[in-house]
Amino acid sequence: MKIRILSTSDVHGYLLPTDFKNSTQETGFGYLKAASVIDNVRNNADNDEIVIYIENGDFIQGSPLTDFIYRTHQDKHLNALFSNLANSLHPDAAVLGNHEFNYGIDYIADSWKTRDFPILAANISGDDVHKISDGPYTIIDRKGVKIAILGLTTQFVPNWEDRDNLGDLQFTSALAVAKHYVQLLKKEADVVIVAYHGGFNSDLETGELIENANGENEGYQILQEVPEIDALVTGHQHREIAAKVNYIPTTQPGYRGKDVGEITLNLNQYNHVDSSSARLITSGDFPIDERLKNMIETTQQSVESWLDQPVATIQGDCLIHNPMNARLFGNGFLDLINRIQMDYTGVDITATTLFNDDIPGFNNSVSVRDVLNSYIFPNTLAIEEVSGSDLKAALERCASFFALEDNKVTVAKEFREPKIQYFNYDYYSGIDYTFDLTKPVGQRVVELQYQDKAVSSTQKLKICLNQYRSVGAGDYDMYSRQKIINLFEDDMPKIIIDYLHSHQDIYVTQPNNLKIIK
Repeated sequence: MKIRILSTSDVHGYLLPTDFKNSTQETGFGYLKAASVIDNVRNNADNDEIVIYIENGDFIQGSPLTDFIYRTHQDKHLNALFSNLANSLHPDAAVLGNHEFNYGIDYIADSWKTRDFPILAANISGDDVHKISDGPYTIIDRKGVKIAILGLTTQFVPNWEDRDNLGDLQFTSALAVAKHYVQLLKKEADVVIVAYHGGFNSDLETGELIENANGENEGYQILQEVPEIDALVTGHQHREIAAKVNYIPTTQPGYRGKDVGEITLNLNQYNHVDSSSARLITSGDFPIDERLKNMIETTQQSVESWLDQPVATIQGDCLIHNPMNARLFGNGFLDLINRIQMDYTGVDITATTLFNDDIPGFNNSVSVRDVLNSYIFPNTLAIEEVSGSDLKAALERCASFFALEDNKVTVAKEFREPKIQYFNYDYYSGIDYTFDLTKPVGQRVVELQYQDKAVSSTQKLKICLNQYRSVGAGDYDMYSRQKIINLFEDDMPKIIIDYLHSHQDIYVTQPNNLKIIK
């Protein structure tokens, strides 16, 4: 007997093969291509094969389409779209990703209301968990084999998410919960699969730490400390992984449906795993699932029309021509976002980020599409009161983003591996500051002024940050919930669109408040 475990993860609402930069774009990814992979494996399975499919989280947030559905979710037809799509592929189980919680637990419940598969959440507890989960695990009895699937979500969700979005939910260590449940499940099932919306903080070959051991990504520890499991499905980091660690096969299928993870378990006559393997199947090699395309075609057309709505006209250069230069010196787009944040919150020191190198910025004529392609997360805003030394420490963290190699400025390895984290560098407005990149990390902020005066270590300052950064995410420990003095409900795409709608004469210029010595 053979078990083939298929998984998607971090689809982020990319259904058709488009990233929404224009209405006719075709790419090599998308859930509807991944769907064809899954159908192909099932349709070609032998009689002695069992095919399991797991949806591994971050499904309902992350694209202009998901943003549109959220803003119009009173429409019951749209509200059921995610459930109906997934139902068509008949997952055996699903887990929740951290971004599922961006819109709150009631939205999660509405989005998955009509599902016909279990959502598993073994390490999430609280009275509200029944709204979003069907239990910690499921056991499938198929062809005489009992297969247990345990569902886990990174315990770091409360470190990023607005508390109002979480109700009374509590998140505990995926490793600790796996240790507890796997012992029980081995007594009830022949095969135990762990589906974990989390990744790896260590190199899979050497075990060397490659990011902070803060509990966000416990996959490597699960493989080492829970050897009784037969397969580990992962996600969250958007990495492409197919490997065996401690004799356990594991996958992580990238994001946006680019790949489908496949773990194969070969069973002996006693239904015990005799051998195993792991691989990724590239979705780009498969056509769109036409059945699912028909389900979303009307919605996709509505999204494209909505995205093309004009918002404003801007004078000046607001495009990202060179992402590295934009981070090194600021640019018109980043300066405009910071100005919008200042206008909305009423504080005059603020920070924003260039989330990745694909952010285009704005043309002179700005549409809804431009906003959502350039500010890709539904971040809300917070105001923190911090000391001058806190601000300097945050800037030192920003300065560590850069490395000098052969006198050329590059992105430091920490922000590139094991996954790209360009969103953990911030550009500030409202202060004048200088980075000396020839100095050691931690000693690079050589000038810091506010209102033409040097900032003292004890000076109190109010700063506008996105909610993700305000709780210290990205190793910004100088920021914390305890220092937040005001929170705002509107998300940044809405704030930007409202600002652009209400301001007729918008001019952007190249800022000059950040200087670099290299």
